[in-house]
Amino acid sequence: MSNIVEATQEKGAKNHNKYRRDKPWDNPDIDHWSVSPWDETTGDNLPGGRLLEESSFATLFPKYREKYLREVWPLITRSLDKVKIACELNLVEGSMTVRTTRKTSDPYVILKARDLIKLLARSIPAPQALKILNDEYNCEIIKIGGLVRNKERFVKRRQRLIGPDGATLKALELLTQCYILVQGNTVSVMGTHKGIKQVRMVVLECMNNIHPVYNIKRLMIMRELEKDPKLQNESWERFLPTFKKKNVQRRKPHQLVEESKKASESAAATGGKPAVKKKKSYTPFPPAQQPSKIDLQLESGEYFLSERQRKAKKLAEKQQASMEKTNEKRRAREREFIHPSLLKDADEGDVVEKSGERETNEEANDDAGADMERLVGKFAKKKRKASEEKSGDDDEDVLGLKDTKKKRKKDKKRKD
Repeated sequence: MSNIVEATQEKGAKNHNKYRRDKPWDNPDIDHWSVSPWDETTGDNLPGGRLLEESSFATLFPKYREKYLREVWPLITRSLDKVKIACELNLVEGSMTVRTTRKTSDPYVILKARDLIKLLARSIPAPQALKILNDEYNCEIIKIGGLVRNKERFVKRRQRLIGPDGATLKALELLTQCYILVQGNTVSVMGTHKGIKQVRMVVLECMNNIHPVYNIKRLMIMRELEKDPKLQNESWERFLPTFKKKNVQRRKPHQLVEESKKASESAAATGGKPAVKKKKSYTPFPPAQQPSKIDLQLESGEYFLSERQRKAKKLAEKQQASMEKTNEKRRAREREFIHPSLLKDADEGDVVEKSGERETNEEANDDAGADMERLVGKFAKKKRKASEEKSGDDDEDVLGLKDTKKKRKKDKKRKD
């Protein structure tokens, strides 16, 4: 029985390395992650001694970079000559071109030269951009222009990535060991593959409205955890912070503020009890359509009037409104000359007059109390006019005395 179990176990287990032969690089002493530079002295040679075809890359540069590129182009040419790559600066088309020559031995150096001219076009200084020719450096140009539609919001988030006086960008460079340059709609990054990946994550999340400070804090914790050899094979999720989005309460619209004020006022008027809103009954039918301008004109009969008649009607309405307004202003001016003791009576009279204009004649006759108040107001006006006339007569008497005095003086002069 035990033999049968052993046989089944042997059948169930698969040996994937059954037909695999040992390779020369299956050696623990070899570091497979190290990048060794191209060196012809150590046997790095192309089959045939040279490249079969010429490869070339070209890129455009903006107009404002022309002056700087003309100054540093001799330095670029000397650096590319060392790796046997030809370069050309075309100021007419505004382009830079790199291509292989018959002496080029490293097949990958043309891609490094392509990255060099891309970085120069994105405003990276020439001494920094030339470091890309080393095998330890890699680069990536992250496009952020199309991630945010609103331009103002895009500018704010891009500035958030840079930080005050470039502090956020400097902290990110120190943590990722990369060179970062934010220029226009792109972010240029130079460094290791691991650092470039971290920078890309921070940049994209910043454009998605996640502040880079949160990711910087996360990177700082990860940097400390890397130093502990015990945590190499464990998950770090329990040590890393998790940041959740919070819905910040926004300011209420002006209409809601006014409604809340009205509700509080009504509650104060009803003795502190808030007014209970009645729930509207649900109806599946839409509300009735509001009458249009033509419908209103048909109801009032204005639709059938000629253009001249309509203008005359509007003019009459304006005149009526202006007359009412002038009457109100006149009454307000007259109130200034009424004695405070009679002001209350006069106000009552004015109120009665206003209401009498709006009411019909039959309603005004029926209301006897309103007539009495009207009479009181009239008497008050008469008293005021009489007092004005009296004061005017006194002034005339004073003027008359002055005239007699002047005449007496003139008569005395004549006698002398």
